[in-house]
Amino acid sequence: MSILFVYAIAFIEIALVYASPSQGPFRSVSNNHRFYDVQAHRGGRGNVVESTLPSFAWGLIDGATTLELDNGITQDGEVVVWHDESILAEKCSDTAPVVPDDPAYPYVGKFISNLTLAQIKTLDCGSKRQRDYPHQLLYPGTRISTLQEVFGFVSCVDLSHQILWNIESKINPQYPNRTAGVDDFVQKQHEIFISSPYYQSITYQSFDWRTLVAMKVLDDKLVTSALIDEETAFTPHGSTSPWLAGLRLESFPGPSLSEQIAQAARSIQADVLSPTGTFLVPSSSHEGLSHFTTPEMISEAHRLGMKVVPWTVNLLDRVEELVRDGADGIITDYPNVVRRWAKQQGLHVAPKYPKQRVFSCLYQHMHQSS
Repeated sequence: MSILFVYAIAFIEIALVYASPSQGPFRSVSNNHRFYDVQAHRGGRGNVVESTLPSFAWGLIDGATTLELDNGITQDGEVVVWHDESILAEKCSDTAPVVPDDPAYPYVGKFISNLTLAQIKTLDCGSKRQRDYPHQLLYPGTRISTLQEVFGFVSCVDLSHQILWNIESKINPQYPNRTAGVDDFVQKQHEIFISSPYYQSITYQSFDWRTLVAMKVLDDKLVTSALIDEETAFTPHGSTSPWLAGLRLESFPGPSLSEQIAQAARSIQADVLSPTGTFLVPSSSHEGLSHFTTPEMISEAHRLGMKVVPWTVNLLDRVEELVRDGADGIITDYPNVVRRWAKQQGLHVAPKYPKQRVFSCLYQHMHQSS
């Protein structure tokens, strides 16, 4: 084989990655930080079965700035990409035990932390369309992936490593026996982060602020995002929330609750505040309800040097309000829709990855991870 032929093949490969006829060149001068942050929630749950290689594939095709996902830890210490603490029958089906007469079988209904990776790899999590997401594409036979497998697949498509990541530790301080602990999550996730070419493109998020504190102690260069909603901010009888690393919101100067939330997040050195973008709470300034995420919260977070990325926002009316209020990004189940809107508004959006390259890598890596 001639040297010229080898160079020609290499050039074609590069062209497939960096050029799309409808989108123009995919430049490698920097990563996606320069684009408005449209985050594909679980890869784009509204469009494809969630948290799977196919969902992340379509997130790339749809031009998401950031791929958002969750991590669990298996009984044998593997970091997997899945949202739920347990395997839900609404999303996954058993196929066969990993070994004959496995006493843990069936695996559906079991906690991730009580199953080995081999057991989890027998599950079909691509054949069930969710009732609330009737437009989901199904990919029958799809297995749950490890975080390293997801990084490997996306690296196949994204050779210049431009895509951004928002990765959550799925830990519940109210039920510590259901998941691995804080130290396990932080140590195991960090080991994978630093060995990945995406290390500088990762945001580490959690509702359990203890993990954010621990991660900053381990690695103060890693960007952290403080997730919060009405269930983690407020507790019955005014007790201290187990989610906020021992902090009490009323101990911060405010003056409003919205500003106290921003101040609390900054006190744990969070770089991003990520509040629920759609939930309504009783208003403190007038009768009726107001959104949990307020203009005052966003303004105070910005004053303290944090970005604000609300979740999970699927209605464009609310997207418009949040962007007008200064939100730095939107986590959504429909990244294609939010990106299209953002482009119409003149915001700088990330380019789409060419389908041919994405599907080629998807085919290759679906077979490797099964």
